[in-house]
Amino acid sequence: MTYEINVIALKRVNCYLIKFSEDFILIDTRFTKNRTQVEEAIEDLGCKTGTLKLILLTHGDFDHIGNAVYLRKKYGGKIAMHRGDLGMAEHGNMFWNRTGVNIVLKKLVQFILVLTGQKLKKEDRFTPDIFLEDGDNLPDYGFNAKIIHFPGHSKDFIGFNTTNGDLFCGDLLENLKSPAEASLVDNKDEFKGSISRLKEITVKKIYPGHGVPFSIEDFSDEH
Repeated sequence: MTYEINVIALKRVNCYLIKFSEDFILIDTRFTKNRTQVEEAIEDLGCKTGTLKLILLTHGDFDHIGNAVYLRKKYGGKIAMHRGDLGMAEHGNMFWNRTGVNIVLKKLVQFILVLTGQKLKKEDRFTPDIFLEDGDNLPDYGFNAKIIHFPGHSKDFIGFNTTNGDLFCGDLLENLKSPAEASLVDNKDEFKGSISRLKEITVKKIYPGHGVPFSIEDFSDEH
């Protein structure tokens, strides 16, 4: 499987444009406020209307799904995510299926989102075209990547692990200062199980939602 990974990094939040010959797949979509920058970046990389085949979402947080509807409409790519995070996308509420986060923190975050204009507007909420489950693969889209269920950050968070050992892990891990576990954890037991699952799959390089991509050894050496 031959593909090219392009990192679109803006203010410590990443999305990834994967190129296969003339077609593309986008993993996560950034904040709505970054729409222009994301659009310019993917077009500079050669993505045009009709060539974006799939928009893969690791989970339903606003900084990952903010531009999914806009990009689907403009470029034609189908949106795919896990059904368990559906309410986050349909209602624009990142706490829809989170039960372990302190209510004061929930209220504070929601207030900040409204104050900064980052709350997902109605026109940016959506129902995915495709629901992905643990163990699914995506050969019909030219992307030989397995869906890995990593609950804990959100209820039904997923990652995409290619046969080449590239793992797009969203917010399971981050690398803002050094490779580390996600800073926001909803269910500690589930999250611990998700971290342990990294030992069960073949991973060479980690592509996080926040920070610089890194080798799995860089994380393993710390844990």
